[in-house]
Amino acid sequence: MIHIIWLILVILTLFAFLVGYLKFVSSLLVVVLLLTTFIKGQLVIDYFMGLKEVTFKYRFIPTLWLVLILFFIGVAYYLPLK
Repeated sequence: MIHIIWLILVILTLFAFLVGYLKFVSSLLVVVLLLTTFIKGQLVIDYFMGLKEVTFKYRFIPTLWLVLILFFIGVAYYLPLK
């Protein structure tokens, strides 16, 4: 199972790399990249940090941190430059 999770992480990372390398940047794609980053982070939290089988209160803290960081990155991207 862990090999499948690792393969998903690699595929999502390659997708993000190719989007940046090929300069396919749009507002919708930024949302997609933030969503894939959330999925990658949640997979790391669940499987590589070993928090999949623990109670919700222990999984909540790293998930909340991940959501806040991605939220602030999204806000920073959509703020207009002066």
